[in-house]
Formats: sequence, structure tokens, C-alpha cells
Amino acid sequence: MVFRVYVEKKPGFDVEAQQLGTELKTILGIDGLRKVRIVNRYDVEGISQELFEQATPTVFSEPQVDDASADLPDFGDATVFATEFLPGQFDQRADSAAECIQLISQGERPTVRSAKVYALEGTLSEADVDAIKHYVINPVEAREASLEAKTTLKTQVPTPGKVETIAGFNEMDAAAGQKFIDERGLAMDLADLEFCQKYFSEEGREPTITEIKVIDTYWSDHCRHTTFGTELDKVDIDDAAVKAAFERYLEMRHELGRDAKPVCLMDMGTIGAKWLKKNGILTGLDESEEINACTVKVKVDVNGEDEDWLFLFKNETHNPPTEIEPFGGAATCIGGCIRDPLSGRSYVYQAMRVTGAADPTVPVSETLEGKLPQRKLVTTAASGYSSYGNQIGLATGQVDEIYHPGYVAKRMEVGAVVAATPADHVRRETPAPGDRIILLGGRTGRDGIGGATGSSKAHNVESLELDGAEVQKGNAPVERKLQRLFRRGDACRLIKRCNDFGAGGVSVAVGELADGLYVDLNTVPKKYEGLDGTELAISESQERMAVDVAAEDVDEFLGYAREENLEATVIATVTEDPRMVMTWNGDKIVNLSREFLASNGASKHQVVRVEEQEAYEVPASWREGSLAERMNAVVTDLNVASNKGLSERFDSTIGAGTVLMPFGGRKQLTPNEAMVAKLPVFGETTTASAMAWGFNPYIMSKNQFTGAYLSVVESLSKLVAAGFEHEKAYLSFQEYFEKLRDEPERWGKPTAAVLGALMAQVDLGAGAIGGKDSMSGSFEDLDVPPTLISFAVAVGNMKRATSPEFKGADHRIVRIAPRYLADGLTPDKDALLEAFSVIEELTDFHDALAVSTPGYGATAEALFKMTLGNRIGVTLNDSIAVDDLFTPAYGSFIVELADNAKLPAVSNLVEIGEIGTTTSEYAFKAAGETLDLNAVQEAWESGIESVFPYRSKGEDKGKTVETIDFHAPKKTAYTGSSVAKPHVVIPVFPGNNCEYDSAAAFERAGADVTTLIVNNLTPAAVAESTQALVKEINKSQIVMIPGGFSGGDEPDGSAKFITAFFRAPAVTEAVRDLLKNRDGLMLGICNGFQALVKLGLVPYGDIVPMTDTCPTLTFNTIGRHQSRLVRTRVASDLSPWLAKTSVGDIHTVAISHGEGRFVASDEVLAQLKANGQIATQYVDETGTPGMDLDVNPNGSLLAIEGITSPDGRVFGKMGHSERSGNGLYVNVPGDKYQPIFEAGVGYFAA
Repeated sequence: MVFRVYVEKKPGFDVEAQQLGTELKTILGIDGLRKVRIVNRYDVEGISQELFEQATPTVFSEPQVDDASADLPDFGDATVFATEFLPGQFDQRADSAAECIQLISQGERPTVRSAKVYALEGTLSEADVDAIKHYVINPVEAREASLEAKTTLKTQVPTPGKVETIAGFNEMDAAAGQKFIDERGLAMDLADLEFCQKYFSEEGREPTITEIKVIDTYWSDHCRHTTFGTELDKVDIDDAAVKAAFERYLEMRHELGRDAKPVCLMDMGTIGAKWLKKNGILTGLDESEEINACTVKVKVDVNGEDEDWLFLFKNETHNPPTEIEPFGGAATCIGGCIRDPLSGRSYVYQAMRVTGAADPTVPVSETLEGKLPQRKLVTTAASGYSSYGNQIGLATGQVDEIYHPGYVAKRMEVGAVVAATPADHVRRETPAPGDRIILLGGRTGRDGIGGATGSSKAHNVESLELDGAEVQKGNAPVERKLQRLFRRGDACRLIKRCNDFGAGGVSVAVGELADGLYVDLNTVPKKYEGLDGTELAISESQERMAVDVAAEDVDEFLGYAREENLEATVIATVTEDPRMVMTWNGDKIVNLSREFLASNGASKHQVVRVEEQEAYEVPASWREGSLAERMNAVVTDLNVASNKGLSERFDSTIGAGTVLMPFGGRKQLTPNEAMVAKLPVFGETTTASAMAWGFNPYIMSKNQFTGAYLSVVESLSKLVAAGFEHEKAYLSFQEYFEKLRDEPERWGKPTAAVLGALMAQVDLGAGAIGGKDSMSGSFEDLDVPPTLISFAVAVGNMKRATSPEFKGADHRIVRIAPRYLADGLTPDKDALLEAFSVIEELTDFHDALAVSTPGYGATAEALFKMTLGNRIGVTLNDSIAVDDLFTPAYGSFIVELADNAKLPAVSNLVEIGEIGTTTSEYAFKAAGETLDLNAVQEAWESGIESVFPYRSKGEDKGKTVETIDFHAPKKTAYTGSSVAKPHVVIPVFPGNNCEYDSAAAFERAGADVTTLIVNNLTPAAVAESTQALVKEINKSQIVMIPGGFSGGDEPDGSAKFITAFFRAPAVTEAVRDLLKNRDGLMLGICNGFQALVKLGLVPYGDIVPMTDTCPTLTFNTIGRHQSRLVRTRVASDLSPWLAKTSVGDIHTVAISHGEGRFVASDEVLAQLKANGQIATQYVDETGTPGMDLDVNPNGSLLAIEGITSPDGRVFGKMGHSERSGNGLYVNVPGDKYQPIFEAGVGYFAA
């Protein structure tokens, strides 16, 4: 029996429908559209009528915000259509619903399908409706769905037949071979095919299609960097600087004894680090046969003791997938980026996102055929990447989007991450015969089949229709479990070698672990039936790891995986014979020698010609006119304009290690130069890492050599500006170029770029120890700009961290600039190194209060952004000409000096001098002109706001609400016997991600903490977890529900997973006993607050059924995730949790949520206020509560941030009070320590 329910948000809560309506009117220009309604439709099979009725108001809907009905709502004469995911695509909404129902029933997991029904009201033509359908349905992941009822959700899956052996393969001539490549959609070329024919002829057999697909993946550009490995037989260079660099490269090869190695881009890209290492300049590398991510050895102070750690970093692109399905493509970009260092058994703790797009503000009508509109691309990709990163619990320290018309050819989606682990967690051994290979994590489906080869193909209009199955969906909660497992020393020490699943699936992830392997594909866990052997071998389903462990360690390792609620299965054995053998249904469908697989196919050869490089000029609008006109041109340039509305949808504070917020100052407006975070230790540390990026597409389009050199200069300069030392820096590059084809001039672009980056490494003594290339940036006759992004990282003391916003008025502003070469762009290398040392000295002694280094928008942009954070103006000396402000100044620094600081002595290579002073008047004075910074700021803030809004408009702008002051006549007291070390239980549901930070906060406060992982792999496991939680609650004084995204905040609403679990009768009774009979306490933060509200524990103090009159937390009015620091004011002293604060205290607290808007009826609000249950309110700098987005991030009524139960024992709040600690958020002022954990622990000492 299939049960169906339709769920629609009530008016006022229908944020998604309103947003879509606005988009369709403004972006598609459909003026006849009056209103859009969106209804979620769920079909469920495999449960009873009774269970379905129980799930309707708890899982599928919430009575406070949704209308649920068995029948499709009456839409009158509206146009109605429905959409659903393509079969086999991961649907997090349906998946979470099924898991939720299982938590309630503790039985088998039912089958759930979800669909969306759209109703369009208004006068619409057929063309209008088609345009709307085209806008909301991306054919690579979804399709139009039928409105009819379903009789069953079971699909009849044909049993796959035997894997095809390709008859006549070895005899194919060139024409037949080319036809075979085209028909089978292979990425290999004819030379590779002939290489295969020779091999299989020697083996005396024909290949299977599985073998051909596996080989095609192994030899794809994506896996084997074919372009970078191509032998360059002849290199002609028309440019003198590039020619000199090439000759220097040849000398370095000779010095290193590499003359016999082929000259290729890969050699040019990696020789710098080898040469620096040989010369003793590059040290600290951790080298092994394992290829996980760039790894260096560092010392970390942990709780006062120095320990040996490994520091890892990695950058990754996902360009073609994000171009065709931006949400899944960007989500799996960060997911894949995390898995590389994760496979090195490290904990990934901070990420950076750098993307490339064309102008997203242009009308959609200008979109090229076969392309998604830029606006849709940039917003959906941001939504995908942030959704994944936020769910997995990864702090994103910097988000930048680079705009250049060339990226219309193909979007650039780059993620970069840093990770660390104690060195003694990592054992690295060569797998031995008899070892077992365990597959961990997600199941295998048809995701991303052909992804490696797809990303190696240039796209055309047709590819957008055909490549659907190549796009993957991410499932962050599963990868979060992998992260938890790999943070455990006991589990990691059993792993000899590990590989993450990326391109090529099992065939590559398992295939690369050892030379000899026997893989049984029938043991690979499947998402659904019907996959054949080839699909099992090459599927790129995400969130999977392959680990090699000794046979005797298998059971212990599988036990640890089970403890973390992770599926783990032995799928292969290491063999003596160096062949990769895969069997399926008893047949050997792959049987290849390691030597052949590792050959990378036929060697490729190419002739290169580097053309004369051109000169770069800043845009004409920056070169002429008054200071005001030029400044306006810079600040409204998309590459300079405020991207706060983009950046603040990414969680920047999880992990409680963020040293510099993305935006600094009391106004949180000045962007940081580098992202800085403390290393993820258990306990205290002062060791932090920094990462910065450098690249200017406009310079690089003209001059690839100088452009790449300056990418390195800019990334190192930003690192130094943030207070870190250039001598401790390491680099990793991201190359992204057009499809090079067989054209020597096109090959000349990456050649010049890689040589430019090589010269920078050698000149500045920093080596690139990693990188990633993507060489498919073409669409028909369009090409991306030549792109080489330099990522620079360093580890140092967190106390060195320096931010760019001006700190006070009447301070000297100093410019420190290296001497430049004749091109006026490139700093002299000795001068730049000296400038770095000067800045390092100033930051080390805290003589520099603020430091910025000019980039794309030159000195004008740098100075302007320094003024924003604290609203401090600037007056420049008369000697500064307007032209100086708009001339590129890479490698120079603008410094705000402390009062007593002296200017360091410098040689004549460096120019150092005072250029002006900071002022309390918010104005920019230079060259006889005075600019009102309010006006300049307004222009800057509105630059790209139409795409990424973040400010209140209309009635909420500046609106204030009542300030609540409640002094409790009688405080709630503890009447039991005193407990010196109260016990806290923190249940962790799939998708929770704040448990580490919450446990640390309670431990610091003196509690004893148990983190309980809720296991839902089987019905028995759910029942066991229920009993385990009851047992823990019975021996605890405090239950804390942590933040995160339980069940991915699906289906369409937060905390449904947690509420389903807590409504189990045994758990409900244990909670009642704790609160009613034992004077216990409960705390819920963010997702935990959502759970408390939806259970009724706040405001009612008990678990009660929900009705439409209950208060709730729902979607932020802005319609997206919000992450930043906010100010909250204590409004009541009723709660024991607030016993160590006073009414009126203001704290600066991190928030990160998509559903934090507290809504209640006027009666309920009045009652909460009268009872003193409104605990905290969002306030502005003056302490006044308000509705402006700048103050109140989600639109909560009465600016409510937290509420309590009637006696104050249960406290729910949105702000992450657990994310506090030494050295955090130093670029934003305020009291960041809110002693609620100490108060909760202290309550039991009475």
C-alpha cells in the first residue's frame, strides 16, 4: 500500500515559494506571474496506516508551519506540474524521511519518494510555463513527475546479464577503433586503443567492456594528469623572460640529475620543490608512497606539551560537474577535497572556497544555448558547497568568487582545505599479501559513472543532455561519520594504507592500494539492485574509503566502524601476483597486469610555442576622472564589491578554532587577508595555521608568465599580512586552462604559467608541494582565462594573527613597498623578501595594528576596505597622487602603526614611509578631494547585492523591538545531594556536528561527559541506541542536545530526527524523570534548540504533542543559512543556566543556522515574557533589540535568541555559546565568553 501526503508551508512561512516567485519575475522576466505555491509530496510504502498517521505531523510536516493533506490542494485555474529526482539520484529529503520513520517504529526502513508540486497563478503563456519548467528542472538530475497516484514504489529491476566481452577488439583498424571510442563514450585516443590491442593480443584474449572502462579511467587526464605528463618534444619561446626561465629550468634539471627524464608540464610544476629541498631551503616534508594530500611535519603545543603532528592541505576543483549540476557538483567538490587529507587519517578543520564565474547580474535572456544562467550557477553552487560544508561541520574561513567573462565557457569551483593529526595516529606500511581491503562509508549506486573521463572532456551543447549520470550527489552526514572514525587513534593505528573513492570508484580507490589485488564485486554494498559488474567497478558514489588492514585486525576495525554508525565491508584481498583481478557473479571481469595499468597508456608528445607576452593595464575607468569617480569604479567592480551575502551562508566558526572571522571590525565588514584557525587538538593549543590565495585573471590573460609569478607573490604577501612567516610557507597550485588540443600556441599558455610559478618558488624560497590541474575549460569556441591560483599555507603561533581593519583614529598609516622591475608589476625578489621580513618584525612585536596587501583593486581597494570594519576614516598626505592609489602594487603593504612603534630601517630596495593618518571622521581624504565613506560604502555594499542579498530593506530596516528585563523573584534551586562532577550525556544523531565543541565546553567547566552515538544501521541497532540513551539519561544530571543538521534538516524542517527519537516512550519517560524527580537540567543549542521546541520541552517543560498554536523555529526570513557573530543580551535571570550572568549583559556569540526564526502567537509571547522565559535577545551595538538583519539574523519575533522552560531548567538557544575559547575571533570586538556551561555545572554543587 502506498500512502501519499501533500505538505505546503502556511502563508508567511512559504519562504521558498516567495523566493522562487521573485526569481521568476526578476530573472526570467515573467511579469504575468502573480504567485507561486510549492507543495512537497511524499509517497511511502512498507508501513502501517497507523505509523503513517503518526509520521504525518512529526516527520512530513509540522502543525505550526505546514498544512498537510491526503489530497492535492485545490489550485483553481493555476498551472500545476510536479518534479522528481531521476531514478537512482540521491534524494536527501526522501532518505531522511525513511530514516526518521525507522527511528519511530524501530522496524525496517520504509521506501519513501518525494516530489515537488508547483502551482503557478497568473496569466501565463505556454512559452512562460516552458521557461519556468526549464528554470526549475535541471534535466541532469530531475524530471517532470506524474500527478497520478502510485500503486507501488517498487521498481521492476531487470537482472543484469553477463558482462560483455568485446568481440573482434584486437582486430579493429583505425576507423573501427575511432568508431568504438565514439560509440562507447571513451576519453582515450586511438594511440591508447592500439596500446590496449597490443596488450590483449599478448594476453591471447579479447577484453571485457569493464576492462576497457577501467583502463579508460586509469589513463584519463583526471587520474593520470595526461596533459601535464605529455612529453614536450620541442619548446619554441618568443618571449625573453619566459625563455630565460625555461633555460633556468633546464639547468635545474641538470643539477638534480634529471636530464634523461621527459620535459613536461608535470616536471616543470614539481621541480621547484625538489630543487629547494636539495638546497636545504624546503624542509619538514612528510614523504611516503601514499598519495593523500600535501603533508608536513609540525610541532604543536597540546595542553602545554609539545607534540609531533602532521599538517595536511589540499586543493581540488570540480568544474565540469558544477557547470552542469551546480548544487551536487559544488557539494561533491568540497566533499572530495575533504576526503584526500581524510584518507591521510587527519581531521579537516578549515576550508576556503575560490570560484570563477561570468557576470551573474546580466539578464537571463543573454544566457548561451546549452548553458545554465550565471546567476543560477553562482547561487546554486554556493548553496551546494555551503550545504555540504555546513553539514559536515567544516569551518569555511574565506569565500571569494572571481568574475571574468571567460568563465562563461566553464565555471570554476575550487575548494581548499587544511587538516592535522597527531603523528602517532598514522602508520604507513606497504600492504602485504593476505591483507584485507575494507570499504567504509556510503553505498554504491550509479553516481558519477564516467566522472573522471567526463571531467577530461571538453563540453558542447549536447553534453549537457547526455552526461546526466556523471553528476554525483553528496551525503555529508556519512562523510561526517568517516571524519569521526578517522579522528580516533585506536582505529587509525590499524590502517596500513588508505585511499579515498573519487574518480574511477572501486577500480581506482582499491586498485591503487596494492600491486596485486583480488576484488569480489558481489560484496560491494549497493544503494539499489540492478547494477552490473562494470557499474560496481567504476561507480563514483561519494563518501567511501578503502583501507588496507592486516587480516587479524579486521574484526577490531569493523567494531570501531560500527561504534561510529558506519557501514564497513571486506571487499578485497591483497595478493602476491601483481595483477588486479575483479570477479562478479563468478566471472573474472577484470584481469589486468599492474605494469600495464600503471603504464598510463601510450606516451603523448607535443610541440609547444610560447608567444610574446602582453602588457597589463588596469581598467580605463580606474585611470581617468576624479578620485570619487575612480573610487566608485573600483568599489562597484564585481571583483571588489561586498560579497558578504555570499560568504555568510558558510559556517565560519564550527570547531571553535577560528582565529580570524571572514569579516572583521565591530561592523564585521573588512574581509580578512588569510583564513586562520587553531589546530584541532583535544584541549588547549596556541598553534594555528593560515591559508591565503593569489590570482588575477586579467593579468594572466595578458601575460601568463608574470600572472602566475604574481599569484605566488600575492598568496605569500597575504600570508605575511595576516601575521605568518614566509619562511615557513608551503604552496599548492590550482591550474585551470582551456582544452589545449593539438595547437602549440594553446600549449604555450600553461607552459608560460608553470614556468612563472617555478621562478617565483625559486626566487622566494617557497615550494609547491602539491596541486591540481583541470585542463578542460572550453565550451565550443569559448575558453576560460588562463588560471593558476597559488594557495600558500603556514603554521605559527595564533598570537601573531593580524587583521586588516583599522583599529583606531589618529594612528600613522605606513606604506612598505619593494622595488619593482621594469614592467612595474613584478617586485624585485630581494626587495620583496626584505619587505616580508619588515612586516614579520612589525607583526611579531604587535607594532602593526592592521596590515593589508593590495591585490586586484590596488592600493585604493586595500585602504578603503581597512576603513569599513570599525568606521575609521583616512586622510592621506598631499604627496600621494591619485594615480598611485590605482596602480597595481603586488607585494606592497599598508600598515596601521601602534603609537609607540618605530619604523624599521630598510635598504634602498624597499620604500617605506608614512602616507597618512586614520581619522574618527568617516571620510576618505586624498589629493584635495574628500569622499564621504558612507556613500562609498553604500556603493560597495550594493555592488552584487541583487544576487547575494544580506541587508534589510523595507520596514525591518533599523526597526527596534521592546527590551525585556526580568528579575526572578525566586530562583530555581537544586534540592538533591551535591554533585562535584556532574555527568552530561550528549546524544549524537546522524548529521549532528557540534558534539566535539559542546563536550569540550562542558569538560572545561568541570563536568564528566559521555558522547553517545545513535546507531541506525539496522532496526536492532535503533532499539539498542534507545536503551543506551535511557541508561545514560538515568545516570546523568544534564542532557545536552548539540547543534548540526540531524538528518540534513530534512524532510524540509530541522531536528525531526531528534524529536522522533526522543518521542520513543522509554526516552520520554527518562527525560521526565530527570526534570521532574531529579532536578536535572537540559540544554539545546541551535539544532538542539530546534529539537527542544519541537518536543515542547521549551517553553512547556515537558514532551507534548505539537499543535498549530505551539511556538516553533522556522526558516530565516532571508531564506538561506546565516553564519557570523551576533550580539545577544541577557533578558532574564530565571534560569540556572544564566546564574553566572546578569540581566543586561551583552555577549558576542557565533551563530550558524538556516532555521532560527522563533515564531509564536501574541498570547504565547506575552506569557513567555511575563514568566521570564525569554532568556536572551539579539541586540545592536547599543544593546537595543531589533529586527534589522544586521542585528537579528533570522527575523525572530521580539528578537528572541533563547527561551527556557517555566522553571528555567531547560534552556534552548540559537547562538553557539560552546564556540568560545582562547584566541578566537580576534578581529571582532566583544565579550565572547558566555558562562552558561559553568553555571549548569555549578548548579549541582549547591
